[in-house]
Amino acid sequence: MRLKDLREDSDITQKELAEYLHIKQNTYSQYENGQRQLPIEVLIALSKYYKVSTDYILGLTDKK
Repeated sequence: MRLKDLREDSDITQKELAEYLHIKQNTYSQYENGQRQLPIEVLIALSKYYKVSTDYILGLTDKK
């Protein structure tokens, strides 16, 4: 997944993004590191936040 790259390109911290998603920073970190499955509702929220497709976040396409 491209979560870390998207976050770093947006100059946002894990804590800030976790607050936006209404989750704990540790939970978001686990999503980013692949230790925990990304729930569909979080995937959709991140897609809207970054203005990219869910397929892009999941690494299924290189087209944002």
